[in-house]
Amino acid sequence: MVIPTPYGEFRTRVFETAAGHTLLAMIRGDVTGSEPVLTRLHSECLTGDALGSLRCDCGVQLRTAMRTVAAAGRGVVLYITGHEGRGIGLVNKLRAYVEQDNGADTLDANLRLGLPADARTYGESAAVLRAIGVESVNLMSNNPDKVEGLRAGGLAVETMVGLQTAAHARNAGYLATKAARMGHVAPIGDEPVSVPEAGIDVRGLIGEIRPRTDRPYVMVRVTQTLDGRLQREPGIPTAEEHALRAAVDAVLVGAGTVRRTDPALTVELVPGAHPLRVVLDADLELPLTARVFGGEAATTVFTTKSADAARADAVQAAGVGLREVSAAPTGGVDLPAVLAELRRNGVQSVLVEGGTRLITTLLESGLADRLIVAISATTETPGDTRLPTGLTLTGRSAYTAGDALLLGWDVAV
Repeated sequence: MVIPTPYGEFRTRVFETAAGHTLLAMIRGDVTGSEPVLTRLHSECLTGDALGSLRCDCGVQLRTAMRTVAAAGRGVVLYITGHEGRGIGLVNKLRAYVEQDNGADTLDANLRLGLPADARTYGESAAVLRAIGVESVNLMSNNPDKVEGLRAGGLAVETMVGLQTAAHARNAGYLATKAARMGHVAPIGDEPVSVPEAGIDVRGLIGEIRPRTDRPYVMVRVTQTLDGRLQREPGIPTAEEHALRAAVDAVLVGAGTVRRTDPALTVELVPGAHPLRVVLDADLELPLTARVFGGEAATTVFTTKSADAARADAVQAAGVGLREVSAAPTGGVDLPAVLAELRRNGVQSVLVEGGTRLITTLLESGLADRLIVAISATTETPGDTRLPTGLTLTGRSAYTAGDALLLGWDVAV
């Protein structure tokens, strides 16, 4: 049987265990013979795989593995049911989430419930791989236990290929626990001494996420030239920019930025989850053909009562969220009202990507918590926009990325 996916077609074979669990082998190319086969053992995770939960990296890993196997033209993604919550089942996993909310990490949460930290075994996975003709694998995983499990099941493992993701602020602690206490190899990737097209650890740049009761934690990102001027649209190196987006709940821009650069505001060049895209469009004039309204990421537009009603209906009919807030005295939407509405809807962190007017307004109004600056190797910038004066900045982080210097500070209010 063939299953068509966004990454191409996969031949599938289904196996059922004595315990009633299903193992689904998704196959590309000829995987028989002694040549090592690119392989992913993917443990079932309903919350991450199907619902897109940001508490884990499972859904991102599954999609990355499928894309990687499809690109290679030869490989297997083995989807293993019965492994939900590292083998404790969906209900117990949700109970463990409650323990995590009460302060336990992902390992201790299971132990508090009297459950094993990891109940998974991989002998049946090895048997399935042998049944479809696989003799040796290059295993896409960060978990050495999977390597040992396959070898104990009689399958040769040539290499373990890291499957790193760009961490979200909501799962960074979970991934750090996997590395520190469960022996996983660099699930988050490395800090950006130089920026690769892989998982990148940007926790130092975004700082500690501290949402308030009335608004999310707000990070503003700008690019500054060597002579101190702000570029109209930030030009941070692409992989780092995407890792920052993957780390937050929402990314916010004004209508002017959409008109000038037509950004997609998605995460493409690192493995990570798409943020909610938030667009400020007081008069609802942006075309629905803009890339920010397409793709699989969700978008919410904030507008005012001056927007045309028929236009508002068309936006909502296109599947775009629409929120009406009060207008600011100086024009545009009222920023405190926008941030308050986002917080009421569960958004804890927002990355603001432009333009310069929006960023300077947030800084001058005391609505920004973190300033992320890329100092580019150029002095040729039109205009004379600069950062507001009088800012008190603490908690510096600094990295190099190509020819740029990346700096992050907390904005003292």
